[in-house]
Amino acid sequence: MSTLFSKSTLFKSSKPNSSNPKIKLAPKPTNLKVLSRYVKLNALLAIIGAVLGLWALQLVFSYLSELDSLDDSYTMGEAIKYIFYRSPYFLEQFIPTGALLGAVIGLGLLANKSELVVMRAAGVSVYRIVGWVLQPALLFVLLALVINQFVLPHSNQLAQEINDEDNSSLVTAVRGYWTVQPRFERTKDGTAKPDGSDILYIDYADVQGNIGEVKRWHLDNNGNLQTAIHAEGGKYIGRETLDTDSSKTDSRKANEQYRYEWQLNNMTKLMINQGFESSQAIAPSDTLSLPFAPESVYLLTRKAEDLSLTQLYEHRQFMRGQGTRSLSHELAFWQKLLSPLSILSLVIVACSFVFGSLRTHSLGLRIVVALLFGLLFSYVQDLVGFVALATGFSPLLMVLLPIIASAILGGYLLKRQM
Repeated sequence: MSTLFSKSTLFKSSKPNSSNPKIKLAPKPTNLKVLSRYVKLNALLAIIGAVLGLWALQLVFSYLSELDSLDDSYTMGEAIKYIFYRSPYFLEQFIPTGALLGAVIGLGLLANKSELVVMRAAGVSVYRIVGWVLQPALLFVLLALVINQFVLPHSNQLAQEINDEDNSSLVTAVRGYWTVQPRFERTKDGTAKPDGSDILYIDYADVQGNIGEVKRWHLDNNGNLQTAIHAEGGKYIGRETLDTDSSKTDSRKANEQYRYEWQLNNMTKLMINQGFESSQAIAPSDTLSLPFAPESVYLLTRKAEDLSLTQLYEHRQFMRGQGTRSLSHELAFWQKLLSPLSILSLVIVACSFVFGSLRTHSLGLRIVVALLFGLLFSYVQDLVGFVALATGFSPLLMVLLPIIASAILGGYLLKRQM
């Protein structure tokens, strides 16, 4: 405090002194640079402390929740590795609330020592101070984007490999990739006729082209089950040649359904005859054909939260090309793309909590209110996401609503402090 405001030239009136016209004011921009660095440093340190504190608490609670799952196969060391791989996800989740809480603490400490009052008495506007606080918040905006883009896809995959819950006992388990493929049979004259459809399930895929458990059920044109195939995994073996003969339009469309091939390993095939008599055969390998590349299979088998922003965009474009959409992936795409606006709107609200007399509300109460508002904002985001998934409303609009409401509330509260 004493080092920052020791120069009296910073607080002199901008009006000329008629009794002593030789006195000149110090250049205001130079003094504002020193002041801005001071405010930015306080806000930056407070935000770092808040984010790290919330992150550490989440790590401790997550580890305690994993203790109930420990057994001979899932040891304490495995639990620590799982929490370590999930830690980037926890950090990214708490950056908005940490930025809100840190901004309140940083500015609150300045207000507690009356430094904000002195700044405003010196002619520094509230909006200028808010702009100084927003600049260190931008660093956490970039940090969240970097984590989303480069860290989360790999760390979440490693965490899932350690703690992959067994859902085999569940009757309905929505995981992996499910699709229905029309099947065609080539006739003697070279045309293709419908031959029922295949219901295909792929549990897992990676970017190298390897796939995990595969299940396929073949239904005839009347919907009767004909065969059921199970394979433990598969490896991508290449792309088959497309039929470009324009005179065989129907055949070409059929071939477009099977452009990429995987070699399945340890395959078991169950054949059901007309009289409901079944026979089972075990083969070391078989071939699986899909109408899209291994990169697309990887995107289709991953959860929305495990994909980066660019991967979510690629998934969105792929689904558009297929004439369908995934609301959960679209919602995750807009949430990650607009997360910088979420952080900045929360910082604006945080600044509005601080300006004003501390005699009416103490700093501790304002910190508690800010924390509650951050949690409320997070819950509202989750709520509008569920509404978008349940009703089919535009995910972009539903993600924007809490951000716009938070920014309007922060701007209104700031205007009242003017």
